[in-house]
Amino acid sequence: MKNKKPKQIKWILLFTAIAIVGTLLTIALANGSVFDVGIVPSETITLIFVFLTLLPALLLVLFIAWIIDEKVSKKPQPVSVIRAEGITLPSDPDTSRGAHVVGGAGVVSGANAVTGPNPTMATKIAMDGTAAPATALGDGKPKPAGDYSRFCMLSRIDSNKSKYKEKSYSTEVTLKKFCDDFRNYASNKLSLYYNISDIRAFISGMAVSQILILQGMSGTGKTSLAHAMGSFLENTSTVIPVQPMWKERTDLLGYYNEFTKRFNETLLLEKMYEANYSEDIYVTVLDEMNIARVEYYFAEFLSLLELPDPNERYIDVVSDVWSTDPLQLRDGRLKLPYNMWFIGTANNDDSTFAISDKVYDRAMVLNLDEKCERFTAPKTKNIHMSAENFRRLVKEAFTEYEITGRNLKRLEALDKYLIEHFHITFGNRIMKQIRQYIPVYVSCGGTELEALDDILSKKIIRKLETQNPVYLRNASKELSAYINELFGEDAMPRCQNAIRRLEMNA
Repeated sequence: MKNKKPKQIKWILLFTAIAIVGTLLTIALANGSVFDVGIVPSETITLIFVFLTLLPALLLVLFIAWIIDEKVSKKPQPVSVIRAEGITLPSDPDTSRGAHVVGGAGVVSGANAVTGPNPTMATKIAMDGTAAPATALGDGKPKPAGDYSRFCMLSRIDSNKSKYKEKSYSTEVTLKKFCDDFRNYASNKLSLYYNISDIRAFISGMAVSQILILQGMSGTGKTSLAHAMGSFLENTSTVIPVQPMWKERTDLLGYYNEFTKRFNETLLLEKMYEANYSEDIYVTVLDEMNIARVEYYFAEFLSLLELPDPNERYIDVVSDVWSTDPLQLRDGRLKLPYNMWFIGTANNDDSTFAISDKVYDRAMVLNLDEKCERFTAPKTKNIHMSAENFRRLVKEAFTEYEITGRNLKRLEALDKYLIEHFHITFGNRIMKQIRQYIPVYVSCGGTELEALDDILSKKIIRKLETQNPVYLRNASKELSAYINELFGEDAMPRCQNAIRRLEMNA
């Protein structure tokens, strides 16, 4: 409420001035000497008489106006409802002029806004009919009360959490059937055509890592493949268009707005929170992921997904804790859902950044370099598979199709050759990925040599790009001959093609 003293002083001064003038004129008329000299015209004397006659009435009118003004000033300031993040701010005609504040995604009607003790300073927040105290805003010290939460969408997910758990899943399915049905579904329902080897590589990559990179020529269906997977699993994929200015975690998850005292939630944060309640497989597409530096904005995800225990993968969301924060936030951190896969699409042109080895080593890569010919596929239904069932099939493949000792010896020999001639090595991480990738690929219907050829071309041969171009051009033919000698003539076509591309670009 505004200070009353300035208005009171104005009224007192006005009353005093009128009273003094009236008193002086009355004394003058009573004396009569002033008007005897003829200086003052008779008309003026008449006006003075009229003024003095009306003076009591004038003072009464002013007194009534003062009382009315006092009552009006005691009324609360009008409140303007702003449909942005559930925030309601008071309208102050002297300062804000009904200014509007626009925030993030939450849209709540502030019909039940509460007026604080100081309407011109207090800020009111209404969310689903529940008001927060004025101290929640304006003083820089959040003091939540009642059901008020700074996370609008996450709190809404909490209130509907039961619907994410009560689902039935397909259990009678194998990895081979999963691959075949997915390929047919994409063709028949979505008019998307992929080679079966690419589908096997895609599913096998999901078995090895929760980060996949789809790269290749524009128009080969990179984003469409990831989107089709979500449709096939009856859980629509989430597409996140990466922005060129992204540099940190908050670009993906959102940030706490100090002015509105609310968290600007992103679609990714909402889906991550929802996935922690569900058993569904969630597919998140980072579209054109290398238009910004992946190792910057995705750094914390890369590190956390390396931890072997999924229950230890917590990412920071906010730095403080409110008693009304969403249920799944632990000390301001949210667990990375074990059932969410991050699939980035990458183009290699002048508008993008090169993806670093840190990202490539942790992710599985799928090169879509060729368009598949159209084919006629039978009608195929969706498969609603849970993440738990998918991981169970993967574990069974690890046991049933473990890499053979013969190929392990071949890998050991190739590793020694690469160390001696190119000073690069497989490393423990890549070796672990190979051991996991091959059994799943075979379980999907492929062969062990096909799986070896695919993963070596993307994980090992790719590392030769950092070599001296002149040396690489001279040594590439010897490497190609050694691979033929080790694995068999023309047994590794992907590796041979990758070597030839490196030789041409050197």
